[in-house]
Amino acid sequence: MRLFIGIPLAAAVIGELAAVSARLKAKEDGLRWTAPESWHITLEFLGNTSEEKYAFLVEHLLQVHSPPVPVRLEELGFFDRAGVFFAGVGLTPELLALEKRVAAATELCGFAHDARPYHPHITLARSKGERRGLRELKSHIQSNPPFTRFVVEEFLLYETHLSPSGARYEIRERFKLAR
Repeated sequence: MRLFIGIPLAAAVIGELAAVSARLKAKEDGLRWTAPESWHITLEFLGNTSEEKYAFLVEHLLQVHSPPVPVRLEELGFFDRAGVFFAGVGLTPELLALEKRVAAATELCGFAHDARPYHPHITLARSKGERRGLRELKSHIQSNPPFTRFVVEEFLLYETHLSPSGARYEIRERFKLAR
């Protein structure tokens, strides 16, 4: 099974992102737009995992303690080299602390932590190869919309199911944050 750990979004934010996507999406834009039900903030990508390692992982993630985490979305942006359009997420001390606690728990289970700096975001679209659609999309973004701030009460363990039509994410476990 292919796993990652992420944060679910508040319903208000999903609605706001859906409105942004609907406004910017164009027929034949050469982009693969992600579905609202797949939107999340990744904390840690784990990759392929055995059933035995899965049980060990869940045990360690249950030991992650953190207060609820305030989250605010920031500007819309692009990872040009990867061909990704995203909504940026503010890197607060609380979010960074949760990411580090999750990374420490997964490292105890034998997962390698990504050495790159943590850059939380929500992927809204990917180019299908050629970057023309991303260039055109950039020209249509006049300003950054205001997004509702929300408080994260849990983090989730997701399993990714890949198909020709794109990835589908299944929630495997929920981990509540303590008040």
